[in-house]
Amino acid sequence: MISGGEIIIILVVALVVFGPQRLPELARAIGKVMHELNKAMQDVKTKIETETEEPIKETKDEAYKESEEKKITEDKSDLKDKG
Repeated sequence: MISGGEIIIILVVALVVFGPQRLPELARAIGKVMHELNKAMQDVKTKIETETEEPIKETKDEAYKESEEKKITEDKSDLKDKG
């Protein structure tokens, strides 16, 4: 991560390079870009979650059905052995 001192150095360099008139304009532009980037990342995250949610649910359902079928088979086998 960037420490407080490093941020101050970056701000001073930016002030010297871009000047006091362009700095607020540049800061707004950077803010907009960061906002759009965060929005795009959230959209990708949501898309991945929705695309993987259904296959995961189906896999869990299949595993549950298989375990239930196995229990029923084992129960029938136990009844035959006892009977």
